Amino acid sequence: MAGRPVTRFAPSPTGLLHLGHAFSALMAAAHGDFHLRIEDIDRDRCRPEYEAAILDDLAWLGLTWPQPVMRQSDRMPAYRRALARLAPLTYPCRCRRGDIRAALSAPQEGALPAGPDGLIYPGTCRHRGHADAGPDDVIRLDTARAFDALGLDRIGFADQGVDNILTRQQFLDGIGDVILSRRGMGTSYHLAVVVDDAAQGITLVTRGQDLFSSTHIHVLLQHLLDLPRPAYLHHRLIRDTAGRRLAKRDDARAIRQYRTEGATPTDIRRMVGL
Repeated sequence: MAGRPVTRFAPSPTGLLHLGHAFSALMAAAHGDFHLRIEDIDRDRCRPEYEAAILDDLAWLGLTWPQPVMRQSDRMPAYRRALARLAPLTYPCRCRRGDIRAALSAPQEGALPAGPDGLIYPGTCRHRGHADAGPDDVIRLDTARAFDALGLDRIGFADQGVDNILTRQQFLDGIGDVILSRRGMGTSYHLAVVVDDAAQGITLVTRGQDLFSSTHIHVLLQHLLDLPRPAYLHHRLIRDTAGRRLAKRDDARAIRQYRTEGATPTDIRRMVGL
């Protein structure tokens, strides 16, 4: 990768930033030219006060970024164009979680197959066409047809010099037909992040190890949409004393709380091992 990498931090304004977010943002800034993106497609959970707190906390940590800040809520036309391009490889799906669980449990016993987005979709609606789509349907990628269209039998990416390859069958069995447009959103995390990374010219994606299994989905979409494929660095997660990954509901470890208690940006860096 020639020149200095272009990195990004892309939080959702659904709560306060915690130590894990601080680590992820600082890692991105340490590895390239830092960009910020607000991932606010979930309009039911996103709040302007959380976005304001995100911007304030990041600035307090000493981070700067190009203006204006990209917001996913401003980019629905770009997502619609991407969905239209993928339309021959997608289908509407009316199944809810309970339907999927029932379909998977009927013929078998034991643990149900799960992937990055939860239970592996069994393909119940795969026969449906877009003319049959209802207002409450999601849009799924027909992954088998996507691999056929690309003429690929495997897909992968490099993370810190290590190749991570999935065969077509491993992808079908372990990930399945992912959702590209969710009810009430007009897109999904997977589609939006791929379109936005390309739009911002991101050349190095730094993010937590918890998103590692989603990266094969993103690489597949990059191939299908003829988008550049950035390099990836999946960093360690910041955990609590019980070993659990920090979550936004854990306000005791919110950056805002540490600031209130008198912590400095240097203290935060020390807490996350930088």
